[in-house]
Amino acid sequence: QVQLVESGGALVQAGGSLRLSCAASARTFSNYAMGWFRQAPGKEREFVAAFSWGGSAYYADSVKGRFTISRDNAKNTVALQMNSLKSEDTAVYYCAARRTSGRYGESSSYDSWGQGTQVTVSS
Repeated sequence: QVQLVESGGALVQAGGSLRLSCAASARTFSNYAMGWFRQAPGKEREFVAAFSWGGSAYYADSVKGRFTISRDNAKNTVALQMNSLKSEDTAVYYCAARRTSGRYGESSSYDSWGQGTQVTVSS
C-alpha cells in the first residue's frame, strides 16, 4: 500500500475555484493508477475523476468540464483542479491509489486511501 495525504480543502463561494493536492509516499508512484472520490453528508462515496492504466482521464458527469485531474510523477503528487464550484460539490474529497486492474470508477478497485479533505461551497 501507499500512504496518501490530501490538502487544499477549504470554504469557497459558489462559482469559485479550488485545487486539491494529494502527496503519495511511493517509490514507484508511476506504477499506481490514481483517482479522486468524494462523500457528502448522508451519501455514499462517489467517483469524481481518475486516470486509467493507459493514462487517460475520466470524470463523473457531474464534474465534467469543471474539474481537471493531473499528476506529477516526479513529485509523487496528483491534483484536482476544481472550477465553477457549486453547492452540490460540498463533500469530503479522497485521493485513492490502485496497483491492480479494475474499474477506475469503483471505489472497491482502490487499495489505498487518504484521510480526506473537506470542501465546502457556500451558495
